[in-house]
Amino acid sequence: MSRRVRILLFVVLGIVAAAILYLRVLARYVFVETPARTEQQARTTLSQAALQSQAGGTRTITLYFPSYDQGALVGETRDVNWPVDDADRIREVLLALIEGSGQGHGPAMPPSTGIRAVFLLPDGTAYVDLTKEVLSGLAPGIGSETLAVYSIVDSLAANVPAVKLVRITVEGQVVETLDGHADLTVGFVPDSSRIAK
Repeated sequence: MSRRVRILLFVVLGIVAAAILYLRVLARYVFVETPARTEQQARTTLSQAALQSQAGGTRTITLYFPSYDQGALVGETRDVNWPVDDADRIREVLLALIEGSGQGHGPAMPPSTGIRAVFLLPDGTAYVDLTKEVLSGLAPGIGSETLAVYSIVDSLAANVPAVKLVRITVEGQVVETLDGHADLTVGFVPDSSRIAK
């Protein structure tokens, strides 16, 4: 073998070895799942920090979570930092719902759900814009989907008296349903009959 061929062979082997090493590193990022909650936890922490800086003190709120075996909403109290502004209060209630039940009840929204925007109109209509993650991760069926929607609606109305009607959008768009059942093209009026007695 000539010297040129040997040098060329070493260069090619070096390139192949570097490519294999690069592919192993790339495969680790592609095929090994990173925790889905990391980004959401950071967003939630930032949202909570922003709300705490505007807090008007601590308040005990009532959250309603789906209880699928009862077919109703079950109340659960929680102490939260309570902002002065009603729109920020709505956001605080939503963050608490996303955090989930402390008593093992069903989720109102998947834990990866993010809050994009919240608006409260003078007539009491609350617009809640959520990320697309809200569309997955709920128990299947019209009953569970309806309970999830009213979990949001009744929790907001119970803690922010200015809320009279809730409209839910996803990624800034009106969607027909969360998971194929509850009609989200209309607004939802709080319904205390869905709360377990």
